[in-house]
Amino acid sequence: MKKAFLQLHFSVFLAGFTGILGKLITLNEGLLVWYRLLLTSVTLYVLFRLQGTFKKLPWKDILPIGATGVVVALHWLFFYGSIKYSNVSIGVVCFSLTSLFTAIFDPLINRRRFDVAEMLLSLLTLAGILLIFHFDTQYRFGIILGIISAMFAALFTVFNKRLIKRFDTSTITFYELSTGFVVLTMALPLYLHFSPVNTLLPSGMDFLYLLVLAWFCTVLMYLLSMNALKKISPFTVNLCFNLEPVYSIVMAFVLFHENKFLNNAFYAGLGCIILSVGLQMLRVAKGKTAADNVSH
Repeated sequence: MKKAFLQLHFSVFLAGFTGILGKLITLNEGLLVWYRLLLTSVTLYVLFRLQGTFKKLPWKDILPIGATGVVVALHWLFFYGSIKYSNVSIGVVCFSLTSLFTAIFDPLINRRRFDVAEMLLSLLTLAGILLIFHFDTQYRFGIILGIISAMFAALFTVFNKRLIKRFDTSTITFYELSTGFVVLTMALPLYLHFSPVNTLLPSGMDFLYLLVLAWFCTVLMYLLSMNALKKISPFTVNLCFNLEPVYSIVMAFVLFHENKFLNNAFYAGLGCIILSVGLQMLRVAKGKTAADNVSH
């Protein structure tokens, strides 16, 4: 468990950079996600080939893994859309609603009883989001995109929890992201029709940021988080990822001075989210979560 939590929190730290990079990269959200999936899939394929660990799976196994990859691609599209239409701080705070959706989806999909404490902690996170939504009216469209992103993130984690019981994390990650790339490639012409751009190619700096996003904030981050899922419940993993806004917001304040554009309601909402994370970590430390008992 100690190793799993270390892996989880390092992956959360890496995830904290994704919002910053989404702001720095000038491509729209569709192209940004397309390049991220392309670079990640190619990197994983080369690594597995060099290591001799590449595994060919039958279609009956690729389909459920690939479907989960489409879910994560949708999560990224809405997540970066949220950042583009608001800012980093708003986008990553909305991501915190993942724990609420997980507390709902995990019992429904895995047919276990609802955990009342999980729901209460998630509602505390929801209260934080509502505080921000009610008072920061200029960012409402970005908040809506962020909430949809959190829903797909919750589904992604719950589905992954089922997949890692049958496949190793490296195989899952490769087939998920490569399938997400193929599906997004087919949808991209339609996407660009409604969201036209001046150029399809990234600038030199954009390409450098995309490499960091693919290699560190995707390949390394996802392998670490899915290894942690072997010991820790989906709800706890997603709630720990609620710390991602803390890392991202601090960096956004330093790099983009976003604190000048946020009001007291934002900080009150963020306080609710941090409190929900702290209380859940106390529950996990005392071994009182039903989901963790099941996953062990």
